[in-house]
Amino acid sequence: MGTFAPIVLYWVYAGGYQLILHRRPLERYRLHTRAEEEEKNLVSLPTVVRGVLLQQLVQAIVAMVLFMLDLSNPIIHDCLQVTSDSSVTVVQPPIIVQIFQFLIAMLVMDSWQYFVHRYMHQNKFLYRHIHSQHHRLIVPYAIGALYNHPLEGLLLDTLGGAISFLVSGMTPRTAVFFFSFAVLKTVDDHCGLWLPYNIFQHLFQNNTAYHDIHHQLQGTKYNYSQPFFSIWDRILGTHMPYNLVSRKEGGFEARPSQD
Repeated sequence: MGTFAPIVLYWVYAGGYQLILHRRPLERYRLHTRAEEEEKNLVSLPTVVRGVLLQQLVQAIVAMVLFMLDLSNPIIHDCLQVTSDSSVTVVQPPIIVQIFQFLIAMLVMDSWQYFVHRYMHQNKFLYRHIHSQHHRLIVPYAIGALYNHPLEGLLLDTLGGAISFLVSGMTPRTAVFFFSFAVLKTVDDHCGLWLPYNIFQHLFQNNTAYHDIHHQLQGTKYNYSQPFFSIWDRILGTHMPYNLVSRKEGGFEARPSQD
């Protein structure tokens, strides 16, 4: 479940967004017009799908190895219980402990992704040969949330997730919920729609519009934080505020503001 639930959720959630993205009633919620998407994006949808599948294959292999090896983690080992038939089960800690582990994992993942992501922009070689693949989607859409160079996917997402899991001390069962939540949030940040009842967009300042700024030319050196909070951007001076304005032709535009 810890390995495959996030993958299934990715395609269900992102696929749902992809189905409604070009529906006419949703035009009034788009952050970019269809014409912008067709004109600016430098990669086709089939190529994006293949790239995401490759990254998820690597993630699945790493996750299965990680969960098998994690029984040696002393925190997890203390939660093991041997049943009468000599099988081993993991006893879940109290819910308050799981919530704390969840928050720790969110902060660890945010920290890892901020500094690795920022360095990939600052290092010209890494940006040109690795990270620029993700920025071929100048107009983001949900299925492209994990469209990365395989090495970036391994360093940024897979390794970042593994470190978050190990540092937080959460059990594999708790990790199912954490990684599923992280996947949904990442997909939502790339969905390209500003929806009135979207809980992610209202609860998190680091949301669809915030990340859309980063994908635009004037924002590529700002708003590195992902996927949860904007803490590191604010602390280290890479936060770019924006105004969400209505377009005459319908929809919205996330417009950078230095105010």
